[in-house]
Amino acid sequence: MRPTTPPETTLGGLRTSGHVRRPVKAEIRHNLLARLRAGEPRFPGIVGFDDTVLPHLERALLAGHDLVLLGERGQGKTRLIRTLGGLLDEWTPVVAGCEINDHPFEPVCTRCLRLAAERGDDLPVAWLHRDDRFGEKLATPDTSVGDLIGDVDPIKVAEGRTLGDPETVHYGLVPRTNRGVFAINELPDLAERIQVALLNVLEERDVQIRGYALRLPLDVLLVASANPEDYTNRGRIITPLKDRFGAEIRTHYPLRLEDELDLLRQEADFADLDGVPAEVPGHLLEIVARFTRLVRESDAVDSRSGVSARFALAGAETVAAGAVRRAALTGEDVAVARVCDLPAVVPALLGKVEFEVSEEGREQQVLEHLLLRAVADTYRRTLGAADLDGLRAKFDAGESVESGELVPAAELLRRVGPVPGLAKLMDRLGMAGESPGQAAAALEFALEGLYLSRRLSKKSTGGSDGTAVYRT
Repeated sequence: MRPTTPPETTLGGLRTSGHVRRPVKAEIRHNLLARLRAGEPRFPGIVGFDDTVLPHLERALLAGHDLVLLGERGQGKTRLIRTLGGLLDEWTPVVAGCEINDHPFEPVCTRCLRLAAERGDDLPVAWLHRDDRFGEKLATPDTSVGDLIGDVDPIKVAEGRTLGDPETVHYGLVPRTNRGVFAINELPDLAERIQVALLNVLEERDVQIRGYALRLPLDVLLVASANPEDYTNRGRIITPLKDRFGAEIRTHYPLRLEDELDLLRQEADFADLDGVPAEVPGHLLEIVARFTRLVRESDAVDSRSGVSARFALAGAETVAAGAVRRAALTGEDVAVARVCDLPAVVPALLGKVEFEVSEEGREQQVLEHLLLRAVADTYRRTLGAADLDGLRAKFDAGESVESGELVPAAELLRRVGPVPGLAKLMDRLGMAGESPGQAAAALEFALEGLYLSRRLSKKSTGGSDGTAVYRT
C-alpha cells in the first residue's frame, strides 16, 4: 500500500511548503548519490552486474545521459530498465488533470498555462507516485509516430475546436511520461521513419506534431534496449539517433555459476503449485544452471542469438512441474524433484535455442549430451569425494534398482533399502530436511552419478515414463 500523499493541494500551498523543483535527471542523480553514500541497494533484483554493468549505468545516470542497453536476449535489460523508476522521488506534484504531468511551478502545455494565468496560487495540485512515472513501449513495425509522440484528435476537432488549436492534440506515450522515465524495448525494430521522430525528443527535448507550431520542452529520461546490430537483421538504430544517446552500455549473461544460481532462486516460481508444495533441491538447480552455461558455450549453438536466462528459468520450472505431476499421480503429499525429472527439460527447451546449420537433425542429441555433462559435473563437485561404498555394496551382490518419474519416493527408498551414510550424503547436498522425498532425491542423484562415472550401468526399459534400471 502506498503511503498517504503529501497534503498540499494548491500552487500556493506548494510554494509555502518549501518544495524544490528538480528536473528528472537531477532528481535521479540526487537519489542515486544518496543511496551510494548510504550503501543502499540501487537496482533491486539485478543479479551478476555489480562489477560490470552497474558501474557504467551509475556513471551514465550521474552524467544525466539518455542511454541504450545493448545485449543478447534474456540478459535482464528490461528488468534493469524497470528499476530506474525506483530512483525517482516517491511523490511529485503535477497540475491536476494535466495529460503530460506539468509541474505546477513551470507548466508547459496550453491548458495548464491558461489555468495558471486564471487561478494563480489557487492552481489545483495533484500528486503522482513514482510507479506512475515510468512508461514503456515494445518497438514493433506497426508502431506509429502518433503512438510515441502524438497526433490530432478527431473527436476534439468534432467538438468544435479548430485544427490550429494546440488543444486538439492527443499526446503519445513519450509526452505522457513527461517528468518520468520512458523506455523503448528493442529499438532497432522501430521503423527508421519513426526513429526520426525521436530526434527532437533527445536533442531539443521537445515534440513536433503534424506541423503544429507547438513546443513542449519535455523533461524525461529516455532509455532504450537493443540487441547487438551484428545479428539484428530486423532493423538497426539510425546513426543520428544513436549519436543522440549519451551512453551505450553492454549487458551480459551471468559470468559465474553462483550468479546463475542466484538468478534461478530469485526468479523461479515453483514454491506452491496449486496447493502442492514443490521442492527443487539445490543440486538439481545447479544441474540446470550448469546445463544452461554449457549450451551457451557449445559450438553447436549459434552464439550470436544467445541463450536467454529464461532458458534456465523454464528448465527449473519444468523440473518442478515433473515432481508435482508425479505427486498428483502417486498420491505423494510433497513433490520433491529428482534426477528422473531432468530428461523432460530437453524437449521443453528445444525451441529456445538456435543451432548452427551443421547440427540440423541433431538438436535433441546435442542438448541431451550437454544435460548429462551438467549432471556429471555437479556430481563430481558435490559427491565426487563422498563415501558411496554402502550404496555400491547393494549392487555388488547382484541387486538392481528400478526408478522412474512415476516411482514415488517411498517406493524408491523401499527398493534401495537401508543405506549406511545416507544422512552424510544428504548433508553434502545441503539438504536440511529428512523427508522421504529429499532422501529419494539424494539417492537417485548418487545412483545417476555412479552411472555417469561408470561404476554402475543403467538400462532404460523403453517406456514413456523414463523408467530405468541401475545395476552393476
